[in-house]
Amino acid sequence: MPFDALNKLWTSVRDSSHDFRASTEIFPSLDTDKLTQTLEVREKGDENGRANRPASSAQFLDEVEQRIVGRIEQEKASAYQLLEDQFQTFDGRLRNLDFEGQFGLIRQANASSLSDFKAEIASGVDELHGLRRDLKIAEDEMRSFKRQHRLDRAAKVPSAGATSVKIALLIVLVLIEIVMNGNFLAKGSEQGIIGGITEAVVFAVLNIGAALLFAFFCVRNLVHRSWLMKLGGLFGLVGYIVVALAVNIALAHYREVSATILDGAATEVVRRIRENPLGLSELNSWMLFAIGIFFSILAFIDGCMLTDPYPGFAGVQRRLDEARRNYISGKLDLIDNLREIRDDHNDKIEEIVRDLSTRRQESAAIIAHRIRTAGLFAEYQGHLERTANAVLTAYREANRAARSEPEPLYFTSAYTLERIVPVLKISGEWDDRVLSERVQVAQAELSDQIRKIGSAFEVAVEQYHRLDNLFPEAGVGAEQAA
Repeated sequence: MPFDALNKLWTSVRDSSHDFRASTEIFPSLDTDKLTQTLEVREKGDENGRANRPASSAQFLDEVEQRIVGRIEQEKASAYQLLEDQFQTFDGRLRNLDFEGQFGLIRQANASSLSDFKAEIASGVDELHGLRRDLKIAEDEMRSFKRQHRLDRAAKVPSAGATSVKIALLIVLVLIEIVMNGNFLAKGSEQGIIGGITEAVVFAVLNIGAALLFAFFCVRNLVHRSWLMKLGGLFGLVGYIVVALAVNIALAHYREVSATILDGAATEVVRRIRENPLGLSELNSWMLFAIGIFFSILAFIDGCMLTDPYPGFAGVQRRLDEARRNYISGKLDLIDNLREIRDDHNDKIEEIVRDLSTRRQESAAIIAHRIRTAGLFAEYQGHLERTANAVLTAYREANRAARSEPEPLYFTSAYTLERIVPVLKISGEWDDRVLSERVQVAQAELSDQIRKIGSAFEVAVEQYHRLDNLFPEAGVGAEQAA
């Protein structure tokens, strides 16, 4: 035969290496033809038939038949072991669902979650109470200050941006005066423009600084309710005028003297101021004096407008504003924190509710699969019985055809497989109806827990706002808050 080796390879590829048909079932069906071929049933039937074995009087299965039956019993035992393994897998999956443990955790969570949330609320109340008390103290201070100083207006507290602009203006004034004075003084300086600017720094800082200090610390007392403070403010105004004139007239004289005298210029300036303070002979000196006075006045006005003109009023207002900001931001932070806790709690509850439904469905699926597997095993035993009878029939027909003596009477009897009835261990398992009721009760309890947490959150927000009624704002503070 051509391609003999190839035909053998092809045959070996087509022949299966077992006696089962290819299948995805848990208990694969036996291939009757393959089993008949494997056990050489027809060959041995023909051989025993020629020898008239078994004898006509035989009442029991012969060796070949017993081997067939033994193979079927072996498959039955293997299938039963597979069934037991499946049952153990199902039991393990059912135990892992742990409904009783889940219900216990739900009861524990329901008992503690609301208490924990209320404890968080109480902690927030204590914290907010302290902030509200600080605000009340600041409001009382403002009310007392306005009553003591007979003020009926709000304090003028410039914003951070406005304050920065005013400070920047002062810095610009100093820089401009340094540069301009440096140009004028460079005429008499040995170092030229650098030396002039160096000398001008002292005069500029003294001129602008004196105006700022007198304006901020002294002249503002002119609007004070106390006559003694008013008098101090008046002296401060006079002092500012004297200092501003003295500094700038000295600067003008110094410019003229330093242009002609290198040593002893300061002594000469003092002498000229004593004898003839307005005796400036050059126009540039008068211009230097005018510029200095102008910048001094600008710095003086800027210093007066840095804050509220009434001494101490702005400081009280800033403390009140800070206390109010701390209270409002603290209250908002506490409410946001409770909202996050509530939302996190509700998200977890919703996930648990979904998980309970999933677990119940999985439990029902496992039980249904187990019942189906037990049914498949019963069907498989029927298949094994039919397979055994088919193989026995093939053997007996071959034996019968080759015999010269009558066949045994039992050849006409069908083989009956002794069935194994699997025992389902359902002790401790949940009945689906009872489980469904328990899951519904647990889900209802969890939903009620969400409602209780939501109600507690609303009560907490109301309780936080209630502090405003327990500690009402002072008259002025309330007006400003409005």
